[in-house]
Amino acid sequence: MAPLTLVIPALNEAKNLAIILPSIIACCKKNGWEAMVVNDGSSDDTKAVLKRFEQPGLLTVIHHKLPRGYGAAIKSGIMACDTQYVITLDADGQHRIEDVERLFACMMETDADMVVGSRKGMKSASYSRKVGKMIIRFIAKLLMSVPVYDLNSGMKIYRTDLARKYLRLTPDTMSYSDIITLIFINNRHLVLEKSICINKRINGKSTIRMETAFQTVMEIINIVILFNPAKIFFPAAVICLLAGLGVGVPVLLAGNGVSTGSLLGLFTAIIFFLLGLIAEQLSLIRRNSVH
Repeated sequence: MAPLTLVIPALNEAKNLAIILPSIIACCKKNGWEAMVVNDGSSDDTKAVLKRFEQPGLLTVIHHKLPRGYGAAIKSGIMACDTQYVITLDADGQHRIEDVERLFACMMETDADMVVGSRKGMKSASYSRKVGKMIIRFIAKLLMSVPVYDLNSGMKIYRTDLARKYLRLTPDTMSYSDIITLIFINNRHLVLEKSICINKRINGKSTIRMETAFQTVMEIINIVILFNPAKIFFPAAVICLLAGLGVGVPVLLAGNGVSTGSLLGLFTAIIFFLLGLIAEQLSLIRRNSVH
C-alpha cells in the first residue's frame, strides 16, 4: 500500500491542472505515492481535464456536484484515501512537488503528527492578504499557544487517522487549514514547521479575500471555546470586574453609595465567570467525546 496520498482540492482550475498534473503523476510513480483531486463542483473544464489524467491506483478523482467549499473538498479526499499519511496542496501551481518530498522526509525523520509547509519570509500576494494573515496570527497567539508561524498554509502533511478523527470539528471553508492545525496543537500532537517555496499562481486569481480572515478568526474563537473556554470567559469577567470597580469605588468613596454602572459591571463579571465554569465542563465532555 502507498504510504502517502496527495489531496488536491480544485475549483475552476482546469488550465492549472493541465499544467501541474503531469509532474505530480511522475512524482507519485517515482515514490510509490497516490494523488487524489477533488473537483469541488467546478463550472469550467476541470472535469474533462481530470478525465484525461485519471489513472486507477495513481490518480483518483472525486467530483462534487455543487461547490461545497475548500475545506469540504479536502475532507472528501481524506475520507477517501487509504494511506497512512496525507498531504494537501493547492491546484493553482503555487506549491512545488519538490517540497512534498521534503515535508514527507521530515515527517519520517521526526515521527511528527503534522508538518506545516511554512511560507515565512516570503512576500504575500497582496496587501489585504498580508493584513489578514497578521490578524489571524495575532488572534490565535493571543488565545492559545501556537508553536508554528504559518497557520493557514495550504501545504501540510499529517497522519490520516488523526485527521479523520478531527474532521467533524473543522469547517468547510478556507479556514479549514488554520483550524485543523490548531486542533492538532490543542490535542498535544507533535506539530512541526518546515520552510517551503511558493511559485506564482499560473492562471486565474485567488478567491481569498479580507473577509476570509474575519471568518477564520470566528472559527478560531469557536475552537478556543471548545478546547479552552476559560481563555475567553475569564478575561472578560476580569475586565468587567475592574471596570465595575473603577466606576464604583470613586462614587462610593465620595459618599454617594453604589452606582448603577458599578453594579452592572460586577453582575456582568459574575455572569461571565459562571458561563466560563459551565463552558469548561461542556468542553471537557466534548473533548472526551472526540477522543
